[in-house]
Amino acid sequence: MSRVTAELDRLHRKPERGGDRAVLDALLDEVMVGTLSTVVDGLPWSVPMLFARDGDRIVLHGSTGAGALRHVAEGASVTFTVFALEGIVVADSLFDHSANYRSAVVRGTLEPVRDDAASALNVLSDKLIPGRVTEVRGHTRKEVAATTTLVLPILDGQWIAKARSGPPGAPEDASAWTGVVPVRTVYDPPITATGDTPPESVRRLARG
Repeated sequence: MSRVTAELDRLHRKPERGGDRAVLDALLDEVMVGTLSTVVDGLPWSVPMLFARDGDRIVLHGSTGAGALRHVAEGASVTFTVFALEGIVVADSLFDHSANYRSAVVRGTLEPVRDDAASALNVLSDKLIPGRVTEVRGHTRKEVAATTTLVLPILDGQWIAKARSGPPGAPEDASAWTGVVPVRTVYDPPITATGDTPPESVRRLARG
């Protein structure tokens, strides 16, 4: 292991905020979008992507025509980062303002899915709209062939999770208001494009 790799395996600032595998899994299961990053022709490359955790791997997908995806599918080193903002921490000074959050970085190399690509895509679809997979037809061979399905293994020593929670520190002025403004993601009622009644999976999603 190189010195650089060893440095990537640990938190340097506020290591007490480091999270365990349960924190990592919960974050990956909740967050919908992460950022895949690598280096292409000596230049940094990053793209936000929908994803899903499937056990000990992260499932990603894209068009077979995407050149950068072909690059990472051939074994380029990548990082995949996710972040959930959960609160704005309001202190009595701007310097002490903060945020409650959970974040993670997973490193490694992506592996193409060949034998069960349709099943992997179902896992991704079912994360976005739980239950929708059973309401529609399955993937066609043409659709699977047009999609690059990749997985990033979650390996020990190749990920870091970090989180902050709780109120701000004690204020200098005890009469000053301090506290936390919670942040959360909600679903609004669905907007119909065609048909009369949204399917049960969509109604359930909108109910939260």
